[in-house]
Amino acid sequence: MRQRHDDQPAVEAIGLHKSYGKGRGSRLHVLRGIDLRVPRAGVFALLGPNGAGKTTAVRVLATLTEADAGTARVAGYDVVADRRRVRGVISLTGQFAAVDEKQTGAENLRMTARLSGLSRAAARRRAGELLDRFDLADAAGRLVRTYSGGMRRRLDLAAGLVGEPEVVFLDEPTTGLDPRSRQELWQVVRDLSARGATVFLTTQYLEEADLLADRIAVMDAGRLVAEGTADELKSRIAGHRLDLVLTSPAAYLRLASRAVHHAPDALTLGLPTDGTAAHVRRLLDEIDPDRTEVARFTVRGATLDDVFLTLTGRTRAPRPAERAAHV
Repeated sequence: MRQRHDDQPAVEAIGLHKSYGKGRGSRLHVLRGIDLRVPRAGVFALLGPNGAGKTTAVRVLATLTEADAGTARVAGYDVVADRRRVRGVISLTGQFAAVDEKQTGAENLRMTARLSGLSRAAARRRAGELLDRFDLADAAGRLVRTYSGGMRRRLDLAAGLVGEPEVVFLDEPTTGLDPRSRQELWQVVRDLSARGATVFLTTQYLEEADLLADRIAVMDAGRLVAEGTADELKSRIAGHRLDLVLTSPAAYLRLASRAVHHAPDALTLGLPTDGTAAHVRRLLDEIDPDRTEVARFTVRGATLDDVFLTLTGRTRAPRPAERAAHV
């Protein structure tokens, strides 16, 4: 019977470092001292731009890559000393479905179940349960090469759940999916969480994290730069945003460094505000005392886009200003 460490977090990492390459000048530092603590059950999302280190962090936690320094435990087991036990309580779904296109959906699941140690009869029962659960029963006898992208992704997830894992790692699972397939996969994630699993999700889709995650961590250049609920992260940047439509490129350029949102083609900038009338008036008087540079404005709630752009160091990138100069 599997031993559970219910008094410990689902995922815990302390001081994870990872780099690639030889020599000081040529080494690429991917993880720079990552600390994580993910409670059991629920959905945890790790956000970050390309190259932030999200996939490397998942690979370390899933025992596929060994960190240069630091420690990590998953479901209470050390990812190095207890590698085999960790692999027995997790599943990992990457960015591309890892299923055999020359087999049917049912054959894929039966094969995975047999490899996990189930008897032939038990493997058949488990495959049937998962095909029903993931709405693939009608396509069970079809070759996987005839499946849509969303169906393949659901089958890939089903294969990962044959052993009923405690922790499910989903590394950008909706990459390349159409909107309907993404929504179907979101429901699968919600169902997993409702059944008591811990879902560790990496994604670049901010809407995805906002809708699904109980807690979110933002990663940039190998470091964690913020962590909290979606509302906590939004309030950290600004409770609300004042979107300004400027009258000229010169006005846009003058204010661009203060903004958390940039839309150069529309000469629009978003500035943080608490949303009160008094603060909005003060901001408008401060940035446009002559009332000649702001054409119109809108007050709106802050979004995870604002959090992402601010915390990952992209708000002062030169491109928006350069493009505005040519408007």
